[in-house]
Amino acid sequence: MAPQKAATARERARAELTREIKEEARRQLAATGAHGLSLRAVAKELGMVSSALYRYYPSRDDLLTALIIDAYNALGEAAEGAIAGAGPAVPARERWLAACHAIRDWARSNLHQYALIYGSPVPGYRAPEATIGPAARVPLAFAGVLEDAGAAGEITPFAGALPVTGALAKQAAALSAALAISRAPTPDEASPEQEAPEQSSPGQTSPGPAAPDQTWRGQASPGGAAPGPAAPGPASLDQVAVAGVPPDALVRAVIAWTQLYGMISFELFGQFVGSFEPADALFAHASEQLAAFVGLR
Repeated sequence: MAPQKAATARERARAELTREIKEEARRQLAATGAHGLSLRAVAKELGMVSSALYRYYPSRDDLLTALIIDAYNALGEAAEGAIAGAGPAVPARERWLAACHAIRDWARSNLHQYALIYGSPVPGYRAPEATIGPAARVPLAFAGVLEDAGAAGEITPFAGALPVTGALAKQAAALSAALAISRAPTPDEASPEQEAPEQSSPGQTSPGPAAPDQTWRGQASPGGAAPGPAAPGPASLDQVAVAGVPPDALVRAVIAWTQLYGMISFELFGQFVGSFEPADALFAHASEQLAAFVGLR
């Protein structure tokens, strides 16, 4: 690998000013919310003329997109780091729980960034494809744990589980195929003897798993972006592509994933005041219950 070329003074200055712009924008998010974000106000606080700021971010939506991508990547790093930190020898259940607690910790430390990606949609904003890859990092991290659990025989049938049939069965199959595509090795990870798979997701802006197909894009559209058309999935549930994971377990994992964010949102936005406050014990108990619901033992 060729040595990386050092950044020029101009490039370093641009990177530093970009960082300052985003830091000031995050301060505005905390003060006024995403709907109140203003390029002119950011420029004023930084002592810049508006026209200079437009060379970095041509519109408010461009700046919002940069903040959304940063938030998704930071949250993804927290979840991935917790899973990696637990170690591959640790049961999948413990890695799943570590990710749940890391997501909550990040959200509590970054309330306004969490609200930007999981709060109310910003009026008039449509998330571009560049947000897809970063938004998929957390679900892909959970999918990796689930796949490891399936391979290790650590997924048990859930007593009383409803059968997965009809439209839900087709959606589960398509989602599983999308996750398998997203978790496929990148060219750098591929064996020299094997042909590297084609890159997908031109909108992805950071290293990591390739962005999922349109079926998954519908899950990763902050700010009210409309999901794309559903991609064709496997013909039957026998062809579900997340190795060793029964389709009903995959559906339960999606339910647990949404419950996780609902619980965090309730805590952060004051819904537990006067009842389960602080919510540490409730969150720990609920996370254990959700892991059992998924079938992780």
